[in-house]
Amino acid sequence: MPQEHTPIDRKTRIKSIIGGSAGNLVEWYDWYVYAAFTLYFAPKFFPDGDSTVKLLQAAAVFALGFLMRPIGAWIFGIYADRKGRKAGLTLSVSLMCIGSLIIAFAPTYQSVGMLAPALLLFARLLQGLSIGGEYGSSATYLSEMAGKNHRGFFSSFQYVTLISGQLIALCVLIILQRTLGETALSDWGWRIPFFIGAVLAVVVFWIRRGLVETQSSKEAQEQAKKGGPKSGLIELFTKHPKAAITVILLTAGGTLAFNTFTTYLQKYLVNTSGFDKATATEITTAAIFIFMLIQPAIGALSDKIGRKPIMIAFGVLGVIFTVPIFNHIGATNNAMTAFFLCMSGMVIVSGYTAINAVVKAELFPAHIRALGVALPYAIANTIFGGTAELVALSFKNAGHENYFFYYITFMIGVSLITYIFMRDTKKHSMITDN
Repeated sequence: MPQEHTPIDRKTRIKSIIGGSAGNLVEWYDWYVYAAFTLYFAPKFFPDGDSTVKLLQAAAVFALGFLMRPIGAWIFGIYADRKGRKAGLTLSVSLMCIGSLIIAFAPTYQSVGMLAPALLLFARLLQGLSIGGEYGSSATYLSEMAGKNHRGFFSSFQYVTLISGQLIALCVLIILQRTLGETALSDWGWRIPFFIGAVLAVVVFWIRRGLVETQSSKEAQEQAKKGGPKSGLIELFTKHPKAAITVILLTAGGTLAFNTFTTYLQKYLVNTSGFDKATATEITTAAIFIFMLIQPAIGALSDKIGRKPIMIAFGVLGVIFTVPIFNHIGATNNAMTAFFLCMSGMVIVSGYTAINAVVKAELFPAHIRALGVALPYAIANTIFGGTAELVALSFKNAGHENYFFYYITFMIGVSLITYIFMRDTKKHSMITDN
């Protein structure tokens, strides 16, 4: 059993969680700006084909960015386990800054030909490397900083800030839509949010340098110096294979549903429901805002009743309602109806998003926790989350859009089986209290 430690004072705990969360927000803002502004910059990098083809090409680059996430998770996970969570968080935001700057100043296809999409791809690969390391480091940091009785609540702020990053990206889009207009936004205005993200990343770099390291990380580093186990790929899959596979399976359905309801939904409202771009953005933004607000409530509920019942609720409701929700969204032309349908889907997905970070962190001992959380998650996220838009648009292009919703339902079902048979991590946590 993990040895109990005297908790750090509440002020330091909250300050550290806020500091770690602020960095997570900016990282995910930079990541999601790409998805939010795809409708505007895709023609600048991929000039050939109809609107769906251009979105497919841009979505392919988005998916390729996800391919770097397992590599980033591997490199940064080991780095955060061996050098500390703070070190991993600081390095990841530096790479995100560089990627955003490249996109902000990238030339268009009309100016430099194929060099333009090549630069876009390089920037997304760099950001994929960064975000792959960010998830494990931040999930581990927030889970370790939170006290035993409030771990679900405080760790839920990882997705609060993750969603906030996406929400801010959408708010920037709405502001630019209303101030610049369609033409200016398509011509050059889409560069502004990437530049904002790069500037914010610099600010976060300095914030993260001042974070307090977790007690669990300090002890793991001390044990490693004395000849104890060290984080590494072989260590993870030979000593902790069950936990690693569990993370992959519990993530598969959740990350696919999350990326569909948050990232793809805007395009679905435009391409299928028939809403204009501005209205689709406003519907998505309003739904995501409420989605963000309910995360801590569900995290706190998991501190009372356990993690397992909440994940099972997501699985059951997701299997039953995913197809009907999307079918009704696609058939409506009423903005309020679309909003409530989108919101209902996001409430269901909250059963995964609010607690998945702490569940994963509670499965691993401190010396390999960042890698254990990051790499299996990144593998599942690359296969299922990163390809959500690409698969959805491919089905639509082939004339079988509805198949995508059955695919989501099936993957949620796979995750549901995992939730049913795994132990409740709240009762069997591997995290040592600070």
